Amino acid sequence: MGGAVEKMWYLLGQKFAARGHDVVHVSKRCAEFPVRERIEGVEHVRIAGHDTPGNGIILKVFDGIYTVRSISAIPNDADIVVTNTFWAPLILPLIKKAKIYVDVARMPKGQMRLYGAAARLRGTSTPVAAAIRAELPVRRHSQIGMIPNPLPYETNEAIDLGSKRRNILYCGRIHPEKGLELLTEAATALPDGWTLSIVGPWKISAGGGGETYLNTLKAMLDSDKVRFIEPIYDMDKLNALYKEAAIFVYPSVAEQGETFGLAPLEAMAWGAVPVVSDLACFKDFIADGKNGLIFDHRAEDARGQLMRCLLRLVEDHVLRRRLAEKALKVRVTHSADSIADLFLSDFAGVIE
Repeated sequence: MGGAVEKMWYLLGQKFAARGHDVVHVSKRCAEFPVRERIEGVEHVRIAGHDTPGNGIILKVFDGIYTVRSISAIPNDADIVVTNTFWAPLILPLIKKAKIYVDVARMPKGQMRLYGAAARLRGTSTPVAAAIRAELPVRRHSQIGMIPNPLPYETNEAIDLGSKRRNILYCGRIHPEKGLELLTEAATALPDGWTLSIVGPWKISAGGGGETYLNTLKAMLDSDKVRFIEPIYDMDKLNALYKEAAIFVYPSVAEQGETFGLAPLEAMAWGAVPVVSDLACFKDFIADGKNGLIFDHRAEDARGQLMRCLLRLVEDHVLRRRLAEKALKVRVTHSADSIADLFLSDFAGVIE
């Protein structure tokens, strides 16, 4: 329904198929989609699942049920099974002969030591790979790899940076760990003509912080320059927002939860200058003062730092344009074709 992991593998599967590989994509069943269909050479099989519960223990139980259900959908002759469920690396090696390729899309929490039967533990970023390494003895470090996430779409559309709207955009889960409270000073300091748009899911079932948190945030950002928009799962509509925005802000404070930062990458591909917190994962593709700005979310004056970063870009259109031009280069470095080739090379190495 639009999460970073789902969007990424949806597109990568098509790239693998275009290169002559047989690809089966197993995912959660939704009323909007058929149980089986073929899209761009990829066989999609959708099985019964659950909405995300607020309780972590219940989540693990649901995850186990989902993993067991998925087994019958996995072809017996599969060479590689890519998975990001908790239980799959433990259960699948007992039943399937395929190499298990664990997509570690979040910071590990001790579970990596359980996955001795996995062929690869793939981190999405340098800090994730380092965190996996820290959980394992040296003899198992050969299991670990790092391949960045690709852009979940392709475009060669030219961007007219001069036609950007005076809008600062946030797209992501509306949750306390995203640091949206740090925008309070910036929201009140925006000059006339500039707006702040906050787009994303707030319901707990969709990974948000819930209605109480949403209302608290709205009260904190009470300004006629701030607007809240319901989540957008249509990629074309989401890209239209990125294309219009001059600046993209992502003030996450999730020291252990943030592993890559796909939303800033998506925005950069449309020429929106990213302003992000000082989390290590962002530094794989954002360099402060070169293709974006980074503020210290741990500092006592984090709100003030973020405000000054945003106002610097608002007031200096020359700087904003220079950073936007550099940001656009992620279209090449993180294209789906480039990343698909990295994965296929790694798959071949794992099999050999």
